Amino acid sequence: MGDAQVLAPAEQPPGNARRRMTNDYSALAAMVRPTGLMRRRYGYYWTRLVLTVLAFAGVWTAVALVGDSWWQLLVAAVMAVVLTQLAFLGHDGAHRQIFRSRAWNDWTARVVAGGFVGLSYGWWTDKHDAHHSAPNQVDADPDIGVGAIAFTREVIEERRGLRRWCAERQGWFFFPLLMLEGLNLHVSSVRTVFGRRPLAHRGVEASLVLARIVLYLVVVVWIMPVGLAAAFVGVQLALFGVLLGGAFAPNHKGMPIVPRDANLDFLRRQVLMSRNIRGGVVVDFLMGGLNRQVEHHLFPGMPRPNLAQVQPLVRTFCERLGVSYTEVGLVASYRIVLGYLNDVEHRMTEPFTCPVASAYGR
Repeated sequence: MGDAQVLAPAEQPPGNARRRMTNDYSALAAMVRPTGLMRRRYGYYWTRLVLTVLAFAGVWTAVALVGDSWWQLLVAAVMAVVLTQLAFLGHDGAHRQIFRSRAWNDWTARVVAGGFVGLSYGWWTDKHDAHHSAPNQVDADPDIGVGAIAFTREVIEERRGLRRWCAERQGWFFFPLLMLEGLNLHVSSVRTVFGRRPLAHRGVEASLVLARIVLYLVVVVWIMPVGLAAAFVGVQLALFGVLLGGAFAPNHKGMPIVPRDANLDFLRRQVLMSRNIRGGVVVDFLMGGLNRQVEHHLFPGMPRPNLAQVQPLVRTFCERLGVSYTEVGLVASYRIVLGYLNDVEHRMTEPFTCPVASAYGR
């Protein structure tokens, strides 16, 4: 399962088999529920929220104290790390992991994302919810939609000239493109909050995002010369893009691609298209818990620190069903991702047979 394949469309399995496949996730959920791992972890999240906000304040204090010095680039790198951690907390709030109250989760995520990081909570939530509903499915998952990177053979085949040449070697451009992802996230957020698409609490989001971006730029230019200020912003945005984009990319890129008309049960849809990343506390910190992507996709509302505890149960359950459970190291995951991106056309020539259909001779 290390290399991406196309999940071939298949007929539905017989009625009883289809019901049994659908019940597999219910059986897993019934096993997880009594463990108490879905309960909120208020101590963990309040501690993390307070410490991360204090770190945010500390970084801005350092900006003021360092002043007109190229040491500011080190401060910019630290700021990128802190902003990435705040973005992870916004992600957890959007998934209702922090509080029991939906409103508390929504507003915490909205303030953290907009006021601290400068991103639109509404724009990101719509995009991320679509991804969770159909990971790696063509025309359904926005994370493999048409963009600078081509994730499917048909997108590459539509490109001509220089764009085709770049698409065939896009793995080499992956990390440089990630350096632009921070800027891209801010641009997309501004377009959304000031655009015409439906957006809940547009006024609040627009105020938060605009105030954060304007104050950030004003303070940086006020404290530093223009050249140093530009370098500071560039380093912070580039590293932020690499850290945040680099935490999401290894989890699905290079895993099977689901055709637009394929139909899978919930458990297999989430497990077969996701990849876990092995590692200790450093990987947990850098990836904000997203390194346990299989468990996160199966139980998106489970608090981040509980994912490690439910992992053995999920892995054993998948092995019992014969459902492939993928887990690799961080370096290996990027090797798979880059190898796939450099060879999308050939990696997708052999269809991946639907496990639900093949189990019943279809």
